[in-house]
Amino acid sequence: MQLPFSLFLALRFLQPKRTFVSVITVVSVLGVTLGIAVLILVISVMTGFDLELRRKVLGFDPHVIISAGGAPLAEWREMGPKLGAYKGVSGSAPFVQGPVLLASTEGFVRSAQIRGVDPEAEGARPGIRESIVAGDFKLEGDSAILGLDLARSMGVAVGGKVTVYPAKDFAPILAALTEAEEASNPKNALAKLRSLVLPAELTVTGIFASGRYQVDSEMLLVPLHIGQELYGLGDGVHGVSVWLNEPYTAPAYAAKFRNKTFPELQALTWIDLNREIFDAIRLERNTMFFLLLFIVIVAAFSIMNTLITVTVMKTREIGVMKALGATRTQIIWVFLTQGMVVGAFGNLTGVGLGLSILHWRNEFKDWLASRLGIEIFPPGIYQFRDIPAELIPSDLAIICVSAFIICSLAALLPAVVAARLEPVKALRHD
Repeated sequence: MQLPFSLFLALRFLQPKRTFVSVITVVSVLGVTLGIAVLILVISVMTGFDLELRRKVLGFDPHVIISAGGAPLAEWREMGPKLGAYKGVSGSAPFVQGPVLLASTEGFVRSAQIRGVDPEAEGARPGIRESIVAGDFKLEGDSAILGLDLARSMGVAVGGKVTVYPAKDFAPILAALTEAEEASNPKNALAKLRSLVLPAELTVTGIFASGRYQVDSEMLLVPLHIGQELYGLGDGVHGVSVWLNEPYTAPAYAAKFRNKTFPELQALTWIDLNREIFDAIRLERNTMFFLLLFIVIVAAFSIMNTLITVTVMKTREIGVMKALGATRTQIIWVFLTQGMVVGAFGNLTGVGLGLSILHWRNEFKDWLASRLGIEIFPPGIYQFRDIPAELIPSDLAIICVSAFIICSLAALLPAVVAARLEPVKALRHD
């Protein structure tokens, strides 16, 4: 097959006389390969982290939370029919949530978060039931469902017992202690104090794994009446959870709830509650893209240096070509094509290397942890046990096109220098 003039000479200049490919060409391609592979790896992990976090949040947390700003919500029963009148609202349920102290029969004590829920409403959600890894979703009487990491740290399994102490306002407790110390007959004062810190002993009926370390290591689900008793709410609740058919429409529905249906209450979406995390991930992703793009730019300088060297070495050949009638445009395209060929090969090998690293990322992470003791993705910080990654085709296209354009532009200066050589001076070059 007869190749075009510019492509034929570009490939010939990239290949020396005695070897199949020159070391300089290999170094240039390798620089582009590493730059593209690192870009693909980092951008895919950042994108996967963002999307996986959103999926985990949507699978466990409500889409909108309506509350009275920390005060007990007494008229929550009347809110259900009003919320159900909205087209797009798939369900609603009351909840009680707050900090507690948790103790097990094995002697472990730690802080945790309880969420008192309506078993029927929560049990109807597939995300909650699918997260159960031991036992059943069974919240009846004095029962509880613990997060996987919380259960491990407490040393309890399904059927075990845990004791929950509410973290209430300490002012009444301190006042009761002072009264007990000053009273001549402290029995009544001690009985009052005991009522303030009266714990609840619960049986573990299930263990869930949401995939978010923060939730799995802190949260326990209890029946709604247990939460109400622990916090002394009577028939009140802390808020009402709302689920939508389309989670990303939550801001619009929250605005309707605040402005029309419940103007005296607060309405926060799952996006509001996790905004800082999502904004930080988006900022880091964009910053890492531009920073890592400099790896490709450094590789482009290597390509430019290679072509300048080729221009000097092939000065006589360029003079011969121009003397035989080659135009400036043809000479420019010879060197531009070299940059394009290096960029194309760098794209192909970089994409292959990047996809291979993505495929084996978790196996490599586990190998580092088991053999070298290096934990590169601690779940306590990143909330996930495995490294999430998701490669979006548009991101891959932007990376490859950007690298190809940078490599082509790097070849432009040597190409112009070569095209401006005068044939007489070039032929006299030693």
